[in-house]
Amino acid sequence: MQIEKYLVEYQPVIHKTFVNALENKKLSHAYLLSGSIGMPLKETAIYLAKSILCDDPRPLACNNCITCARIDEGNYPDLMVFDGEEGKIKKGDIEKITTSFDKTALEEKGIMIYILHLVETMTPIAVNSLLKFLEEPGKNIFAFLTTENETKVLPTIISRTQVLRFREIDRDKIIKDAVFDGVFEEDAQILSGFYNDSNTIKEVTSSKEYEVAKQALNDQLESLCMSPDDAIFSCQKLIIPALKSQDTARLYIKMLTEIFKDLLNLSVNESITLKSYDNILHELLNHVTHIDKSLIMLMSSLKKLDLNVNTGLLLDHIVYEITKEGK
Repeated sequence: MQIEKYLVEYQPVIHKTFVNALENKKLSHAYLLSGSIGMPLKETAIYLAKSILCDDPRPLACNNCITCARIDEGNYPDLMVFDGEEGKIKKGDIEKITTSFDKTALEEKGIMIYILHLVETMTPIAVNSLLKFLEEPGKNIFAFLTTENETKVLPTIISRTQVLRFREIDRDKIIKDAVFDGVFEEDAQILSGFYNDSNTIKEVTSSKEYEVAKQALNDQLESLCMSPDDAIFSCQKLIIPALKSQDTARLYIKMLTEIFKDLLNLSVNESITLKSYDNILHELLNHVTHIDKSLIMLMSSLKKLDLNVNTGLLLDHIVYEITKEGK
């Protein structure tokens, strides 16, 4: 993903703020990147960190030098990344940072950087450990924290960082830009519901995970338009075996959620975003009841998936809840 292009086009304030800080050598010791779900927060944090370490910044990272290449490969010991999407950030993670950064930097630049993606996932003990570290940052130590829900971040963390807030991009523009980049309109429409960036949408559509998740979605929608029994059979025989990974299942549930959001809009005569799905949405209205309850259930299912529940049972539960009043 071309993060600099994204920042210039969609987040010019953040781009200008960080460029000025680099050029004037007035970097903050800690930044909090705050945006909504689907924005490239972690990717931006890594790119900004890379810009500080780059051998040939222009003024941001060149993406061509040896240091940039090593960072991309995860082979730069003075840059540590902890990802809250992969599990809660714990006290032990913060201790790894403090222990490593108490020592001399391993690289000649003498700069050490840590990235905490989704700090709202941190355990309370980890937050306390982080606060102590933020209060007394060492020389040439920089932090990039990210959050998709700033209201869940402690004010004491926010007050110790420079907050860079991402601007929400109009969904119609995201769709238009994605289509211009070669994405099918149907894909751009549904993915824009949870990816607020056309470049990410383009990357996702070329992945095997998306191919599998989209086929599962189409199979489920087709069977829902037939009968509850067909929907349950399709889920058990086609969809559950196909969605083997959590990431693929999460993508499938997110897309199904977008379908039900527009189904709810259609049921109350509101405009829809998924115009490419217009025919099947109208057909679903004749077969699916309790749309609002199903939508709430789908949204809660995403949270359950993050708790490592059995994916097959969760998918089975989803289709049962959608169809149970139609039996």
